[in-house]
Formats: sequence, C-alpha cells, structure tokens
Amino acid sequence: MNKPMTPKGIVQEELLLWEKGQKGKVGYSMPRQDVESAAIDSSLERAELDMPDLSEVEVVRHYTRISQWNFGLDTGMYPLGSCTMKYNPKTNDKQASLPGFTKSHPLLPIDCAQGTLRVMYELEKQLEEITGMDAVSLQPAAGAHGELAGMLIFDAYHKSRNSTRTKILIPDTAHGTNPASAALCGYESIPIASGEDGVLHPEQVKELMDEETAGIMITNPNTLGLFEEHIIEISEIVHEKGGLIYADGANMNAIMGIVKPGKIGVDVMHLNLHKTFSTPHGGGGPGAGPVCVNEKLKPFLPVPRIIKEGESYRLDENEAQSIGKLHAFYGNVGVLIRAYSYILTMGAEGLKKASQMAVLNANYIMEALKDTFHLPFDKDCMHECVFSDRDQKEQGYTTLDIAKRLIDYGFHPPTIYFPLIVNGALMIEPTETESKEDLDRLIDVLKLIVREGSENPDQLHAAPLHSKRRRLDEVTAARKPCLTGC
Repeated sequence: MNKPMTPKGIVQEELLLWEKGQKGKVGYSMPRQDVESAAIDSSLERAELDMPDLSEVEVVRHYTRISQWNFGLDTGMYPLGSCTMKYNPKTNDKQASLPGFTKSHPLLPIDCAQGTLRVMYELEKQLEEITGMDAVSLQPAAGAHGELAGMLIFDAYHKSRNSTRTKILIPDTAHGTNPASAALCGYESIPIASGEDGVLHPEQVKELMDEETAGIMITNPNTLGLFEEHIIEISEIVHEKGGLIYADGANMNAIMGIVKPGKIGVDVMHLNLHKTFSTPHGGGGPGAGPVCVNEKLKPFLPVPRIIKEGESYRLDENEAQSIGKLHAFYGNVGVLIRAYSYILTMGAEGLKKASQMAVLNANYIMEALKDTFHLPFDKDCMHECVFSDRDQKEQGYTTLDIAKRLIDYGFHPPTIYFPLIVNGALMIEPTETESKEDLDRLIDVLKLIVREGSENPDQLHAAPLHSKRRRLDEVTAARKPCLTGC
C-alpha cells in the first residue's frame, strides 16, 4: 500500500489585524510632494475609519500565512464529483494575462477590440464544433446562468409559435439547479424517476409529455455518472409533442470528441467552461456558461452577437426575437480566453483523449472500491462513480465521517449526499489529470478509513484530527448563521 500523506508541520494561528496593529506603524511611504499642501473641504473628508496600522512585513506575512490554509488543485487531489475539479494548465493563465487582453476595457471602440472579439468569435465556432450545435453565445457568466438562458430560449420559442407551455420534465438524475432555472421562467417542474438501471426510459417520458409541456431538461451523462442511452428515443417523443430538449452540459468532460449532443436530438445546452475546459473553478467564481442552440433557436440567442464581416468583427444587437442581454458586457472574458487557449493546446484528439482518460480513471476507482463500498448501480460509469455508505452505517459511521477523515490524509473530500436518490452517496470524480499513482493513493486511503471505522468508529466521528480546524457544527451553522461578523 502507498504511504498515506498525513499533513504535518507548523500550523500558526493568525490574529485579527486589529489585534496585531499598533498606532504609528506604517507599511508604505509617500513620494515627496512637489506641490504645496492645501486644506480639504470639510464636507469632502471621510469619517474616521477604524483601520489597523501595520508594517509592510506584517501585511505580507499575514496574507502569506492565510493563503497557506487553503486547499486547491495546486495543493492536491480534488475528487469532487459533478464539478470536474481538474488541474488547470498554467499556459492558459499566461495567455489570459497578456496585456492586450487585461488592459482592454469593455467600452473601447470596436476598432480597438478586434483581437478580443476574434478570440471570442473563434471560441464560439470551436464550441459549435465540439457540441454539434449551430450557434453559441458566450454571454452567460456561469452554469446556472446558462441554464436560465436556455429556459428563456424555450419560453421565447414557444411564444413565437403562439403555444402556451407551463411545465418542464426534470429527471431525478438532473443537476439540482435545473428546477430552479425552470421556475425562474414560470415553468412547473414535473419530476421523472429514473429506472432501476439509473437512466431514463422512453415510456416514462411518453407518459408525461403532452402539449402543455415545454420540454425536458436532461443532464447527460447524468448525476449517477451514467450515460442516458435512450436519449435519441426520448428526444423523438418530446419533439413529436412540439417540445424541446435541454441538455445540461456540466458533465461534457466525459464525452468530448465522442458524442455531439446536437447530433442526438438536443436543441439547447449550456457548457461549464470552468469545468470541462479547464479554467479556475470554485469559491463562487470565476465561471462561464455559454449557451448553445440548433438552427431553429438561433434567432432567440442573447444579444449582442459577434458578427464577422471580412476580416473584421462587430457586435450586433438587431435581433427582434432575442431574449435580450444577460450580461452588462460580453461574457467573462478572462475565463473565455483560458478556454480558448485550452482548446487550441489540446486539439481535437487531445480533447477526446481527455474524456477517455476521465472515464478510464472513474471506472478504475469504481472497480477498485466496489468491494469496499456499496455500489448502487454496478455498470460501467462515465466520468464519476457513486457509492453509498449502506454497509458503513451498520458499523456505526457514515459518509460524512469518511469525508472528514479524508482531510487528515491530505485529500479534499468528494461530493457527499448527492445525488439525493442514493442514500449516503459518496460521489468520486477523479478527472483525467490525476495519475494512476494518485488514484491508488486515494483508493488505499479509503480502504484504510473503512478499516479504521470497523475497529474504532468513534475516531472517525472526531475527524478531522490534524487539520487547521476540527469538525464544525454544520447543523447549527446552517440553522443559526451569524451574519453580523460575530
């Protein structure tokens, strides 16, 4: 067995800056003035602020120390299911940091923004090719924002046909934001239960699909890490009733270069560039959730659209059927440039290989741990595998205890208790960027934790034991949050 990585070393407590500061300390020096001093109008003076006085070295050490409390992809493995927390190549950051991009203001005249517009236009074309869709807008700023755009497009399309639709079908294996996005557009969410094999079946959709239903929102591969193998038949059923197929593309990392959603009946989908296309992820941003559509829905895309005329580019807002603007400016440009760089670096074969390796890694973990944890759906998975704590509960500990103990061994916990259809779910997504050695280390540690649990479950209840902070009272924090800085 590989030796577990247990973090050890100096863990320094950090005082509040107000506790560290002393009046008279200063961390900067002002340049010598070359103009005479003048009194400031008293009405313009700011109120006295209680700001700590610190030296330069104290400021540097403070921010350096608290940065060392973080855990991120540059620190270690992040097997966070349904989020594709994979390593971000630094070359993508380098391209996004080029002065021509970072110093380009969004209000520049179009003639002065041709380079940026070209990159964004070409990225749209790349995403069209990857997804098999006919048009793309980069405006949505996150995955859920892309979902909202998709639902607004659903609504605009049906209204253009004088069709009143009030419902959306949503499988129990869809991402949790799907019902919220539908509700924001006035749709009632109609749940569909997946079959015993973890995927949707056409007869279930046929039973619920009618002329009042706008369509269906499908996550494919779904949140169980399984490919919706009946998607073509389902799309035919929905289209026959005048509905549309929405695909949540958050799990595109499993099918790049292998499946093109636009070729299997999908009408609208969004992509999470901050997942599949390797840009910084987590902590609430940054993100980007482009919305992709087929030809019949192209008129409803957000404006402005990037138009290429000869060798120049412009923004066009003249589209009467558009759902309008979703963003003050045209997308989260830094994230878009990183995705553009990633796609160019990888190429078509590289993107396909990334998906193949992601699927291989997930199946490797599934096979290695299926005798350690209960596996609700024992079949080939895609980018992630989902276990449950059924057997561990009988021994007195749960998924939460396992996740907390993983921290002691240097791993960020995976997604737990999701999807909701699996009790005590433990969802692991290794991504393609982790080596076999790291996968083996995670597998060995999980098996070690299960042995610990069988021998001394109380030890797991107390985990983590070696982290900066011990286990928090998450129930009280959720029910009685302190929002005043107390």
